[in-house]
Amino acid sequence: MHLNLFVYGCGHHSAAWRHPDSQLERLTSIDYYEDLALLSERGRLDAIFFADGHSAREVDQAPGWSVEPITALAAVAARTERIGLVTTVSSTFFTPFHAARHLASLDHLSRGRIGANIVTSMWDAEARNHSLERMPAHAERYARADEFIETLIRLWDSWEDDAIVGDRAGIYADPAKVHRIDHAGEHFRIDGPLTVPRPPQGRPVLFQAGASETGRALAARWAEAIYAVAFDIEAGREYSGDVKRRIAEAGRDASSVAILPGLVAYVGSTEEEARRKKAALDALLPVEHSLAQLGLFIEQDASGWDVDAPMPELPPASEFTGPQGRYRTILRMIEVDTVDGVRPTVRQVLGRLAAGGGHATMIGTPEGIADEMQRWVEAGAADGFNLMPPLLPGSLEDFVEQVVPVLQRRGLFRREYGEREMFRERLGLPRP
Repeated sequence: MHLNLFVYGCGHHSAAWRHPDSQLERLTSIDYYEDLALLSERGRLDAIFFADGHSAREVDQAPGWSVEPITALAAVAARTERIGLVTTVSSTFFTPFHAARHLASLDHLSRGRIGANIVTSMWDAEARNHSLERMPAHAERYARADEFIETLIRLWDSWEDDAIVGDRAGIYADPAKVHRIDHAGEHFRIDGPLTVPRPPQGRPVLFQAGASETGRALAARWAEAIYAVAFDIEAGREYSGDVKRRIAEAGRDASSVAILPGLVAYVGSTEEEARRKKAALDALLPVEHSLAQLGLFIEQDASGWDVDAPMPELPPASEFTGPQGRYRTILRMIEVDTVDGVRPTVRQVLGRLAAGGGHATMIGTPEGIADEMQRWVEAGAADGFNLMPPLLPGSLEDFVEQVVPVLQRRGLFRREYGEREMFRERLGLPRP
């Protein structure tokens, strides 16, 4: 299976920064990110991934985007040797030439280890930071993203592999092998060629994370790996089956595209210890803010709820008029955590939402978590996972030191990287 670390602040639990073991004071220090990358490399993970956003959100409640990921990955590349490095790129706020140049440069500097998760962004506050009154309409954003990716690829391909001659007595590069792209589309006008020679991988690996209809269509056309959201195996199988069908219909090899759902894992020597780790983070949640967020998701006033009482009954999804995806996930969370007819407490539901939202959550021993991961892969719900440790670096250390060895003993995960292996080779992708 493929395993990827999703780097986010002090961890993916929204109260992680409050924990005494968090690395809050290091969030703007490059050695923090280098240490996470080196730990991931020690565990032989496929890659580390930086998400990104373009506006500051609720700065009183949690740290946001503390460093810009392309800049950070340039430094991380210098300290690591084998781990893949994936950055987020917004097709709404970047131009293709700008993005292609950054990513090609990073691919050279890392010796073929770069990937890019192409997103369309979503908040009006982000748009205003880029001189837009508001975000373009959903369909327009995805049309721009489609053209963005097409021109990225053409720019990377504008230098042939053997274009550089390097003859000091005569010619540096063969002009016949460096091409203009002369692109004139609805959103972009680009002459080309790129100013950077062709990347070592040919092209950095393209990731996508589309959940909507248009997002899935974009992923089917371009994605070489996909970050997915699936709370349970049933949701994972539905998403994976649908997207892989679309990939095949687009004339591509669906088996070559890895589907990587997010995974929040609490690891303990016993299940009780793992649950204590989760409870310690849940206890740090700011109750008023968390109840307000829950109220938004379920379209009810939850401000007066007793957080240590069982979760109240909610209307069935068929009677809910708000956004269905998150609401169905909350209903499923309640169902999963109901034991012998006793519903989970409000605090337990808030804790589920606080760490990964609708992503899969596994709580238990290394063997138990490995069992569940294996079930997902064998059921066709995942080709691996985008690890979302609730607390960094502690939860990542638990996973690397305890779960990875179990997966390795079962033959489910690599013991070593391939010799001179570039990132796309590790993912089983051909060099274009």
